[in-house]
Amino acid sequence: MTVKAYGARAADKPLESLDITRRAPGDHDVQIDIAYCGVCHSDLHTVRAEWAGTMYPCVPGHEIVGRVSAIGAHVRDFQVGDLVGVGCMVDSCQHCADCDAGLENYCDGMVGTYNGPTQDAPGHTLGGYAQQIVVHERFVLNVSHPEEQLAAVAPLLCAGITTYSPLRNWQAGPGKKVGIVGIGGLGHMGVKLARAMGARVIAFTTSESKREDAEALGAHEVVVSRDAQAMAARAATLDLIVNTVAAPHDLDAFLSLLKRDGTMVLVGAPATPHPSPQVFNLIMKRRSLAGSMIGGIPETQEMLDFCAQHGIVADIEMIRADEINAAYERMLKGDVKYRFVIDNATLAA
Repeated sequence: MTVKAYGARAADKPLESLDITRRAPGDHDVQIDIAYCGVCHSDLHTVRAEWAGTMYPCVPGHEIVGRVSAIGAHVRDFQVGDLVGVGCMVDSCQHCADCDAGLENYCDGMVGTYNGPTQDAPGHTLGGYAQQIVVHERFVLNVSHPEEQLAAVAPLLCAGITTYSPLRNWQAGPGKKVGIVGIGGLGHMGVKLARAMGARVIAFTTSESKREDAEALGAHEVVVSRDAQAMAARAATLDLIVNTVAAPHDLDAFLSLLKRDGTMVLVGAPATPHPSPQVFNLIMKRRSLAGSMIGGIPETQEMLDFCAQHGIVADIEMIRADEINAAYERMLKGDVKYRFVIDNATLAA
């Protein structure tokens, strides 16, 4: 089936309206009419070939929500009309140790929702800036939020799970002090989720102007990281830090805030490396520096259900599909609170 989409034909070309082909649903496939798609910084990195290996035409988008419009003959868990989501992956080997553990995101054969290998034309996956997508049922998620919140649910499929997974894995909760570094698309979700889990949340930002916003999101304390005195006052006080910043910066400034056995988890992915941290900052307090990437399908479903239970959605700004190039430029300037979401109905215009 031919559907409308928005994508780029080359790294130096703007995104434009495209016609793309979607496969007919196979026995285990779910066809989804996409209502909304969030705009992630990864979309921009990929479209502009800032990460190696972009294939063109490139149709980004991996924060997808919509309604099931057809199912394969052997699909049992979804029905036509269901509200569903698709996140950052649409396939994996489905039989390795990672897949068996429900950690498909770490499978060496994980297939990204866009720019991943596929037998479908044009030979690589095309993402959610499109009217429709067809996905294996294993990688489709149930959405139980009210339908009127659907657009604001979309960013949970990447920004939400990217912050939820480390918070759960390192056991954020009552009695824990959790730092969230950066108050953007990822960070604003990290603050909301850590607060809902019962942790004491300390938000770190380089901008005094974000103090009120961070408090409104649920932070108990807000620290301007350029304030050396404020940073020093919190030395060795945090159990966990989730660092969402996608630009190279001094990690030691934050590692020194961890208690003994504390962990800082990096989830932001800068285009060039961070300066290497001082070893003594790690060994003197047995601190850990870790990384985390999205989450597996079971944990992503758990995150969606947790967010529905606690009334959590992203803070979004809705855009038309033809506003995406301007949105990318604004995203580069940090001029969005906190996630752009495309109204996919505008693709038909």
